[in-house]
Amino acid sequence: MTETLVLGGGCFWCTEAVYVKVRGVTDVESGYCNGQSVAPTYEEVCTGRTGHNEVVKLEYDPATISTRELLEIFFVIHDPTTLNRQGNDVGTQYRSGIYFTTPEQAEVAQALIGELTATQAFGQRIVTEVLPLANYSAAEDYHQDFFERNPYQGYCMAVAAPKVVKFKKTFTRLVRD
Repeated sequence: MTETLVLGGGCFWCTEAVYVKVRGVTDVESGYCNGQSVAPTYEEVCTGRTGHNEVVKLEYDPATISTRELLEIFFVIHDPTTLNRQGNDVGTQYRSGIYFTTPEQAEVAQALIGELTATQAFGQRIVTEVLPLANYSAAEDYHQDFFERNPYQGYCMAVAAPKVVKFKKTFTRLVRD
């Protein structure tokens, strides 16, 4: 049986590029969540007026990878201290967020954020929101598997590829065979 967890770590191309390589993750889909409108377009989300976040929806096997491990990866591959921003991507649609589908996921997220805060792991306040998943819709087809299909595109080379390398180096045991 799989579980679903949705993460917003900036541009979904980058986050998806990492999680498709994680052992135990059975499906990764780029999408939008926690906004006001139903099934917004990319262009609408980019205005920052819909309230949606660019996210990846993860389906995973908890017998192979834990929620905590998924979140440990999340906190390594993005900056959870910048409000509404990841690098040059600025706007509410790039906010750091964990959108849970079970109370247990929320507990794990809050506990990990508490630990990271207590150890001052980032030297700044963590601004990651932890909320129940709401109003999710898949992104347009051209956003799905973007990095896999466009590894030499400029943004992918400059932003996504280093995140994949960092994941593989930091979490060797969790890299899909």
